[in-house]
Amino acid sequence: MIRFIFIASLLIFSCSKKNIHINTSIIPKPVSQTINNGVFNLAEKIEIIYDSSFVNEVEYLKSNFPIKEGSNQNFIRIKKNSLLQEEEYKLLIRTNEVIINASTARGAMHAIQSLRQLLPNKIKKHQKNIPIKCMEIHDYPKFKWRGLLLDCCRHFMEKEFVKKYIDLLAYHKMNILHWHLTEDQGWRIAIEKYPNLTETGAWRKDENGSIYGGFYNKQDIQEIIEYASKRHIEIIPEIELPGHSVAAIASYPYLSCTGKKIDVETDWGVFKDIYCAGNDSVFTFLEDVLSEVTELFPSEYIHIGGDEAPKYRWENCKKCQKRINENKLKDEHELQSYFINRIGKFLEKKGKKIIGWDEIIEGGIPHNAVIQSWRGVEGGLTAAKNKHYAIMSPTSHCYFDYDLQAINLEKVYSFNPIPTSLDSNKHKYILGGECNMWSERAPQEKVDSKVFPRILAMSEVLWGEKENNYEDFLKRVENHYNKLERLGVEYGYEKTPIKFNSKYNQNRFDVEIEKGNNNMQIRYKINNDSWKKYTKPIKIFNSSKIIAQEENSKRKEIATKSLEIELHKGIGKSVNYNSTYNPNYPATGLQTLVNGISGDKSNFRDGQWQGFYGDDIDVVIDLKEITTFNELKTSYFQYHLSWIILPKSVEYLISNNGKEFTSIYKSKNISNPMKEGKFKESYVFQKNYSARYVRVIAKNYGNLPQEHPAAGSKSWLFIDEFSVK
Repeated sequence: MIRFIFIASLLIFSCSKKNIHINTSIIPKPVSQTINNGVFNLAEKIEIIYDSSFVNEVEYLKSNFPIKEGSNQNFIRIKKNSLLQEEEYKLLIRTNEVIINASTARGAMHAIQSLRQLLPNKIKKHQKNIPIKCMEIHDYPKFKWRGLLLDCCRHFMEKEFVKKYIDLLAYHKMNILHWHLTEDQGWRIAIEKYPNLTETGAWRKDENGSIYGGFYNKQDIQEIIEYASKRHIEIIPEIELPGHSVAAIASYPYLSCTGKKIDVETDWGVFKDIYCAGNDSVFTFLEDVLSEVTELFPSEYIHIGGDEAPKYRWENCKKCQKRINENKLKDEHELQSYFINRIGKFLEKKGKKIIGWDEIIEGGIPHNAVIQSWRGVEGGLTAAKNKHYAIMSPTSHCYFDYDLQAINLEKVYSFNPIPTSLDSNKHKYILGGECNMWSERAPQEKVDSKVFPRILAMSEVLWGEKENNYEDFLKRVENHYNKLERLGVEYGYEKTPIKFNSKYNQNRFDVEIEKGNNNMQIRYKINNDSWKKYTKPIKIFNSSKIIAQEENSKRKEIATKSLEIELHKGIGKSVNYNSTYNPNYPATGLQTLVNGISGDKSNFRDGQWQGFYGDDIDVVIDLKEITTFNELKTSYFQYHLSWIILPKSVEYLISNNGKEFTSIYKSKNISNPMKEGKFKESYVFQKNYSARYVRVIAKNYGNLPQEHPAAGSKSWLFIDEFSVK
């Protein structure tokens, strides 16, 4: 055993000596935690006694508590116990000593992180004795894979920021950093053999003409890997193929099917230019790149992507079609399987295993591949049933780029990585789960508020058998915020901080503002009126816009939300759908188009936009009696990179019997599938008419044109309200 004596120079926060809060809360919650009488006083002088296999962990402990020479009767003992599992630990806190038992350095590190979390939330700058409650903890994880994907491609993240997230993962006993390094919008890893990847592919021209980007050189990556290794975080690099490869093609145009020069992408979405599967030089390029990647990263796994690869270029490429014929492949999906298998075999020779998004199973599960299931759990379920390992990260619970309206803290806490339909003898094939921080709408300064506090729920889900007591968990999260503040985390909200609940009542709307937590203070204003403090539901008698805002928030981004109310004669009336909206975008269901609430002009996921995939919109409102009106209006959304296109035409029709309809208005061709940006467009018909039934037919654009990034795919059509005035 090695003995070391030091003085702990502790944190810099104030604390009342008379009323010290003794912290006992740990996230993720330990498997077993018994609170005992008494406290251990972490004094200035502490003697550490430790096994030689824990040198790194002691150095980590010392780095958190800078040392000076000295001696005392208080001890921290780190013992090797070979009877414990790899990540298992026991932590015993007595009045005069702290004892850590672990069989491996990983287990010892987990114990040290628990000890860090047990420090009081507030400590004086020169406080000599830091009280830690006496207790016994026996702890170990349920899942082997507890990860976070960090997308540094759409928005570049600085080296120190990546290190910060490695520290935060270790603090919460996560063990995987999935590092997304190549994309359409930027190539972030230096490859010696192909310098254009970072000279060209790492940079893009923004709308204002400025150049944006960045990359990590080999020294940066080695430094980050070493930093992670000392904290027992495994870094899994992702080199995306065959799709999401525009930055590489912009650097070396011969990698595409056309060979034409293109630019690094400046917007988000899915693009038709992908690696040419019929060109052997593409495989030479990828093998060269992956050879350098495998030399850098000691991880057992390399993630090769495999998602969202449009087949348009392959369908129209002579080389790709030749490859299909020569290898007796069924179609382009099997060509993708050929592509993935070829890369997988190369990496296997390098001693690596591949991970791919669930699309890679569409042409058959590649040999030895781990499947990361994102389009629901079905991909992971298929993998496990076929005795392949799977990582669960479905969009329903694990996509932290989604807003809180879609995935709040409670939703994440409800996540179970093991599908209920999976036989128990196949559970071992579910390695665990991963939360994904895609950065299309989250530059570095916004990542904290997206990830936290939601990752706290994910850490607890993946660590152990949670008790399904969300209220208890929420209390621990609220207690945890002081710790996050000490760690420099600018955390966000637990759920949608401001939510409008509106109810139509005869001639008015009653609008209640639901607060994200009871301590929030909300102010609001109607149209251009002055701000008022919210205390009770608001009565709205005319079409209006309400803006609500949180006051006195500790968060970096102050919560603000608006609601547009449009009073009209169709509100609450029955609606008949002659076409079917897509279940992924139902909005509020059958009453969406007559609820008086307008959709957000820049967010089609706000819960008011109803989506139709590849189908027309054909909807009839029954006004219950012959009604005089002088205006019909419908509004539609466009975001061409999400394949959402304005309708080809909009037609309004009327009827008194609901069977024979007369057309009273039809727009001209209004679609432009290549128009950029996110926007809302309304189509208004104004003329005096009387009818019981009013109908709108909006024609879907159809398959996207050749010039579109997702050429040949079906388009979406989104509508928010059918107004009758």
